[in-house]
Amino acid sequence: MSFATHLYTVQVKTPQVYNFLNKFRVTHLKIQKAMSMATKKQNLNDEEVTAEETTHFGFQTVKESEKVQKVHKVFEDVAKSYDLMNDVMSIGIHRIWKDIFMERLGPSHGTRLLDMAGGTGDVAFRYIKYLANTPNPKNRQSHVTISDINQHMLDVGQRRAKDLKYDEQSLSEMSVEWKCEDAEKLTFPDNSFNAYTIAFGIRNCTHIERVLSEAYRVLRPGGRFICLEFSHLTHDVLQWLYDQYSFQIIPPMGQILAGQWDPYQYLVESIRKFPKQEEFKEMISTAGFQLVRYENLSFGVTSIHSGFKL
Repeated sequence: MSFATHLYTVQVKTPQVYNFLNKFRVTHLKIQKAMSMATKKQNLNDEEVTAEETTHFGFQTVKESEKVQKVHKVFEDVAKSYDLMNDVMSIGIHRIWKDIFMERLGPSHGTRLLDMAGGTGDVAFRYIKYLANTPNPKNRQSHVTISDINQHMLDVGQRRAKDLKYDEQSLSEMSVEWKCEDAEKLTFPDNSFNAYTIAFGIRNCTHIERVLSEAYRVLRPGGRFICLEFSHLTHDVLQWLYDQYSFQIIPPMGQILAGQWDPYQYLVESIRKFPKQEEFKEMISTAGFQLVRYENLSFGVTSIHSGFKL
């Protein structure tokens, strides 16, 4: 029998002791009730966190804020070996995919491009090169904003731009801007760009629907959203073979070539968690885009999704 229970049952004869024990019993009951209510409230809060504030980081379930930090760490770790990472992930084919991606965009002089998750400049440099090889009889000035949530990636891109003479000081018909931005909450004004590109980046975002909404907002009427991303193969046997390569070969190669296993493991898992082609197409339509379509590359290892703000 606990001390408190004993006090409930003990018989007393003096009024002073009786009053003291009675006050103790009332206070004890209030404390018990308050603790019970606090426990229930905490359980409800825990349920809310579980239901509303968790997401996936690869195959792990993590808090949304934790995913942002983890993804940031992944790309901070691989920034200097990003090209190597893409070569490992795609067996070197990513260069061809990005060339096709730019051909599908088909930019013209005088346009303003926002390249999101484009820190190292791979897509933006192709945009610059594409326009450099396109006649510009009216000498129209074009612009590209290269944006990434990770400053380390942007630093790598700016060094590459200088080496390749793709920096603003070396270009006469192109202005180039580098901006550290969160794709889910951009600081650019409405109707700022003619085109929005994102290559191998959107699957790493916590809220894809917010990214799409922001893309729609910053595009001008008639502007185009176009996304290149790892996807899902269209044949079960090919998917199985690619899964074996992805899970059995890519992380060990990352360890051998770059001294990093975990970032490559996450990137492989993130591909499997990304929506399938039709589902992602529907998400783009839900964001307000029209004429939404997609094209599979390499049997669906990657796909190009696009839509217009009309």
